[in-house]
Amino acid sequence: MTFKPRTVTVSRENKMSIKDLLEKKITKTYKFMGEAIKIAKLTVEQVEALKDLSTEDKTDDLEVMNYVIKESAEDFVDITDEEFKKFPLDELVAISTSIMEFSGIGDKAKGK
Repeated sequence: MTFKPRTVTVSRENKMSIKDLLEKKITKTYKFMGEAIKIAKLTVEQVEALKDLSTEDKTDDLEVMNYVIKESAEDFVDITDEEFKKFPLDELVAISTSIMEFSGIGDKAKGK
């Protein structure tokens, strides 16, 4: 019995380009109020907008959480600002914190 090495052919046709990755979202499942939803990492563009929003004098913490959650969790896109205020605060803080850590920002992401 002789051993024949397997030849593996790699097709370059299916390889994604860097530009293709611009549209790709990195997601994970998060349990919000007992229900599984998908959250996505924030992009650099979204983080910069978040920084701008956070430095405005009239912006409160609830607006920042609203922005973070709506940018990351597709299930929240159609939630109005008034509806957003009907969720338990601790649940909103928890998901917002998880999104920021998943995106590489926040205390735990910085190793503090």
